[in-house]
Amino acid sequence: MQFGSVPTHVWMVLGVAICGVSSAGAIFTHVDEIPPLLRASWRLQLTALFLLPLALWQFTTLEPEIKTKLFEMSTLQIVFASGFFLALHFGFWVTSLDYTSLTHSLLFVTAHPLVILTGMFFFVRKPNRLELFGGIAAFVGAAISMLDVGDVQGGKAVSVFGDQLAFLGAVFVVGYLVCGRILREWMPLFLYAFPVTLIGGLLLIPASLLLESSFSDFGAFGYMGHETLIWFAVLALIAGILGHTGLNYCLKYVSPLLISISVTLEPVIGSLIGWMFFSTGIPGMWTWIGGPILILGIISIVYGEHLMNQTSLDNRQRGVDSE
Repeated sequence: MQFGSVPTHVWMVLGVAICGVSSAGAIFTHVDEIPPLLRASWRLQLTALFLLPLALWQFTTLEPEIKTKLFEMSTLQIVFASGFFLALHFGFWVTSLDYTSLTHSLLFVTAHPLVILTGMFFFVRKPNRLELFGGIAAFVGAAISMLDVGDVQGGKAVSVFGDQLAFLGAVFVVGYLVCGRILREWMPLFLYAFPVTLIGGLLLIPASLLLESSFSDFGAFGYMGHETLIWFAVLALIAGILGHTGLNYCLKYVSPLLISISVTLEPVIGSLIGWMFFSTGIPGMWTWIGGPILILGIISIVYGEHLMNQTSLDNRQRGVDSE
C-alpha cells in the first residue's frame, strides 16, 4: 500500500484532508435554518468560486490538443453528467441530515463501495471472498445500526427515511466517481472540479425553488451577506478545497486503496467533530455495535476489489511478457 517512500508532508496533508471532508456533515447540521437543497447549492457555489482562479491558472498552462479536447461534445456531456450526479448526491445527503442523526447519515452516505459491489455482481462479475464477506458484513452492520430508529441524538431522531436518503446519496456519488474516473485520466484536476462543482450548485437552485417553501426567504445566492456565510466559506475551503483536493493531491504519492480505506473513517471523525463542536450527540448502543461492522464490511469490499484488480493487472502483464 506504499508507505516507506512517502514524504512526511503527504501524511500531514492526508490527515488534514480526511478531517476536512469529515467536518462537512457537522457544519451542515449547524446551519440547518437554511433548507437542505439550498444549503447544498450554497456549499457547491462557494467551492466553485474558490476553484475558479485555480482552474483559470491550469487553463493557461494547457497544451493546445488538451484545450481542444476540453470542448469536445463527449467531454462536455460527461462533465454535465458528473455535475448532475454531484447535485443528486449532495441533495439527498444534506437532506438526510435533517431526518436522521449525523452518525447514521455519515455511515450510509459512505457506503458507496456496497453500491459498486452490487452493480458489479449484476452486470460485471461475481464478487471474490473478501468482497462477499464485506457485503454481508455491511448489510448486517446497517441492519443492526437501524435498531436505533427513534433514538434522539443531538436533537435529531434516527429514522429509516433519513438513512434511506443518505444511502441514495451514496448511490448517486457512484455516477460522479465513474465520470471522474473517465475524465481525470487526462483532464487536469481544477479544470475538472470547477465546472462539475458549479453545475452541481446551479442545478440545485431550481430543485430548491420547486421543493422548498422557504427558498424565497433566502434566494439562490443569499449567502452573500447572510450571517451563515462564514460557515459556508469554511465548508468550501475546509471540506471542499483542503478535503477533496487534498485527497487528490495525496493520490500522487499513495495508492487509491489507502485513500479509499482512509475515507471510511469519515463517520467516526465526523461524529467526533459534531459531538465536540456542534452538540450533535452520542450515537445509540446499536449504532456503536452495527457501525463498526458496517465500516469493516466497506473496508473488506474496497480491499477485495483492490486484490481483484491487482490480480487482473498481473495476469495481463504476464500475458504481455510471454508474447
